[in-house]
Amino acid sequence: MFDPSPPELDHRYMREALDQARRALESDDVPVGAVVVRGGRIVGRGYNQREKLQDPTAHAEMIALTAAAADVGHWRLEDCTLYVTLEPCPMCAGALVLARVARMVYGAADPKGGACGSLYTLTQDPRLNHRVETLGGVLAEDCAELLRAFFRRRRDLGEK
Repeated sequence: MFDPSPPELDHRYMREALDQARRALESDDVPVGAVVVRGGRIVGRGYNQREKLQDPTAHAEMIALTAAAADVGHWRLEDCTLYVTLEPCPMCAGALVLARVARMVYGAADPKGGACGSLYTLTQDPRLNHRVETLGGVLAEDCAELLRAFFRRRRDLGEK
């Protein structure tokens, strides 16, 4: 069984994910950031780049998982934890399962699209061949405020 991180480490790595989310914000993309940690070292980083790359799959988690697999040298990330500022969508939750990620920690819940407890629970679905230990709510207010500020600004500018 994978040994979870103590809360202070979860906070440290979530702050790293928040730094990535701010990079998305600088690119005028939804501010979601992610980092993958293995053995106390960040092996993958990512932030939303859908607008920048014009790629619907360029979510923070997907980019971080790809970077982690390249760093580790294989696609199985069984001894890794992914930290992400927003509860993953179905695509990203599925990727976590397929990558065999041991643990995932998210900040803000996503009641409209979350697939790790809000709308679906893909990371814990017993019908799938792998389950991802999941912890939500880490630095949730910091993560949510970044998202609220982004969407408030978009509304103020008359954008969707």
